[in-house]
Amino acid sequence: MPMPKPRVIYWFRTDLRLHDSPALKAALDLKPESLYPIWTWDPHYVYRARVGPNRWKFLIDCQNDLSQSITKLNPHSKLFVVREAPQTLFPKLFKAWRITHLVFEKDTDAYARDRDTKIIEIAKEAGIEVVIKTGRTLYDPDELVKQNKGKPTMSISQVQAAGAKIGEIARPIPAPKSLPDPGETNLDFGQERPLKTPDINAIQRNGEENSYSTLAGPNGDFAAPTLEELGLKPATTPHRGGETIALRMLSDLSDNEEYTATFEKPKTAPTAFDPQATTLLSPHMHFGSLSCREFYWRVQDIVDKHKGTASQPPTSLTGQLLFRDMYFGAQAALGYAFGQTYNNPNCRFIPWHLPSDIDTSTGLITGKHLTDSATAQDHFQRWKHGRTGFPWIDALMRQLQHEGWIHHLGRHAVASFLTRGGCYIDWERGAEVFEEWLIDHEAACNIGNWQWLSCTAFFSQFYRVYSPIAFPQKWDKDGDFVRRYVPELRGFDKKYIYEPWKAPVADQRKWGCLVRGDGSGGSSTSEDGDLLVYPKPMFDFAAQREICLQGMKNAYAVGLRGDDKRVLDGTWRKLFDDSAEGPTEGESGPPGAMVAQEDRGEAQQAQDETTTTTPVPKTRGSAAGTKRAAGQTTLDGLVTRKKKK
Repeated sequence: MPMPKPRVIYWFRTDLRLHDSPALKAALDLKPESLYPIWTWDPHYVYRARVGPNRWKFLIDCQNDLSQSITKLNPHSKLFVVREAPQTLFPKLFKAWRITHLVFEKDTDAYARDRDTKIIEIAKEAGIEVVIKTGRTLYDPDELVKQNKGKPTMSISQVQAAGAKIGEIARPIPAPKSLPDPGETNLDFGQERPLKTPDINAIQRNGEENSYSTLAGPNGDFAAPTLEELGLKPATTPHRGGETIALRMLSDLSDNEEYTATFEKPKTAPTAFDPQATTLLSPHMHFGSLSCREFYWRVQDIVDKHKGTASQPPTSLTGQLLFRDMYFGAQAALGYAFGQTYNNPNCRFIPWHLPSDIDTSTGLITGKHLTDSATAQDHFQRWKHGRTGFPWIDALMRQLQHEGWIHHLGRHAVASFLTRGGCYIDWERGAEVFEEWLIDHEAACNIGNWQWLSCTAFFSQFYRVYSPIAFPQKWDKDGDFVRRYVPELRGFDKKYIYEPWKAPVADQRKWGCLVRGDGSGGSSTSEDGDLLVYPKPMFDFAAQREICLQGMKNAYAVGLRGDDKRVLDGTWRKLFDDSAEGPTEGESGPPGAMVAQEDRGEAQQAQDETTTTTPVPKTRGSAAGTKRAAGQTTLDGLVTRKKKK
């Protein structure tokens, strides 16, 4: 009796493409009777991971484009989006669709490892053969770690050395020319709907989240949910997702051979827009609508035949992919610990303001933070929403929020400003904001970049600080970038575009914008006419830079890592002077940099004492850098605040 032909589920995740997909090729090599291309609508990303409307929109673009491409190859097929967690869905799908094989691309993100381990167990229990192939990175991250003597990859040279042992990067494989029919797609089983709380993305919604109404969607057609179904606010990014667009962008890049062969990342302008100075292919890499190997070899072939002097890693285009693999290797080795300072052996411990709340039973941060300084909390909110009073920083943060993307050097500038070069606030706060707003958010790269730029790992030259005034002047003396994203200042003379507080008040009036206040009212008109308002700088940058540098010197001199016993038990404080920057008072305290008593600000304390429901007026904090300065109370729903005892 002939063996039955395989019935295969191909599980799409961060590989939303048909070209150069080793896992999809492995599925087709099984010569299946039926092939089900599916996406499981995982509630982890809907409710538990920070994702704003712009990244959701980019994902949905990618899903719809892929589905259309599948249908072009086989009118009977599409991307079947099934709305249930994979952990509960697969046992039912395996049985209902009589599946013999499950195939997917390897994912070494911390959550993905846990999820996939569970799915593999479920599949084995059901007698399902699981096939996993690497395709998200140039090298298998686990193999990189193995060839790096079992250690996280913390430098490009380590990646290059380990990669040389693994062998040459594989050439991309072509997209399939046909796809088998799926079988019957009956869903004659119950749906297990997820709990909607806690919903870390509630702040992104202006309607009810209803993407789990039915397994196959409201029309029964397995379509990807819409932003409206997710209850999300409208997306504002101009950037569109999908393999079709990604390949066209790569083709346009390849046509410009001189640019491609001589590209050097540090020499590209962070102030360029329409068009930007870099490829903007990073979000396609994240969602897999563009293969990293396709990108690598398209570029490398151009470099190899270039007659002039071509750029080389790490600054070249291929070098950017090696950086990406470096971060994936570090994450693969460290798992969840990579995403935090606490219990991370490779991350320097620095007692930043606004430390993370830690669940000591798991050793993991909870996603909330503690307010050791109300002034620091005020600074954080002003940084996040682009009202620091430094136009270069504000322009970048507004571009990030609106478009979901900023240039590499722009990310350097805002990260330096928040951490070691301005606010002395925990890099984990900045990583969370980027996680929320970036369309190209890649957990490994985002975490790694924030550690690099805060000089807690990968990089140690903390004295190299980006000035919010001198640095942008190097690229854009006229301030066109600021005028684009901080329109209140559009009329200002270029002499004052990066320091508008220095402009005479008469000129401010003539140019239509007064520099005053803290920006809490937005750019609304002033009380004495129809003039716009832009905030004053929230601190003296030169003075604050010195405070940060001294804090970094202290922390480096102490020399602790995140897994040091003294960090884990809170006794690190005895190594720091009480007057040192950050929550350093006393000789012992809670684990990590957590604080037992938070600074609520004078206004909030008064409200607690009177139990009034009257809105709390804002109070001005004292000079930046003080540990317990009074200031604005929290604006962020994910801040833990405890009453003073």
